[in-house]
Amino acid sequence: MSTIRNLLQNKKPLVTAHIGQTVNEAVAQMTGADVGAVLVLDDLGRIAGIFTERDCLQKVTRPCLDPCATPLREVMTTSVRFAKPDQAIEDCLRLMTERYFRHLPVLAENGDILGIVSIGDLVKARLSEQEFAIDQLEHYIADSLPVGR
Repeated sequence: MSTIRNLLQNKKPLVTAHIGQTVNEAVAQMTGADVGAVLVLDDLGRIAGIFTERDCLQKVTRPCLDPCATPLREVMTTSVRFAKPDQAIEDCLRLMTERYFRHLPVLAENGDILGIVSIGDLVKARLSEQEFAIDQLEHYIADSLPVGR
C-alpha cells in the first residue's frame, strides 16, 4: 500500500501565500500554478491556514467581498488538518471524505512543510494500485490455465 511520501515525489512545487496577501493575489498564484489551494503562512513562515477555491466561493464571492481588498487572514480556513509522510493513502482518503475537504498539507515529524495532496491525487493513486492488482491477478489466472483452453 502506498504512502503519502510516494505521492509527494511526483507533485508540483508547493504554492504558498502570505497571510497579508489579498484574495486576488492568492487566486493569481493558484491559477498560475494550476492548483486549487495555497498554504497561508504567517510572518515567521509557519502555517496560519489554507485558502482554497471553496473558500473563495463561500467566503469571498458569495458575501460579495472585494477580492482586491480582502486579506487572506479574513477568509482562509484556520483549522487545518495535516498528513504525515508515512500515512497510508487509505487513511487520508477516509479523513478527507469524512471531514468534507479536498486538500491535505503534509508535515514532517519536525513540522517542516513537505507539500500538499488533493483528494484527486489520492483517488488516482488508489485507482492505480487497484489496476495493478487486477493486472497481476489476470496474469496469474491466465498463467494457471491449462494449455489449449
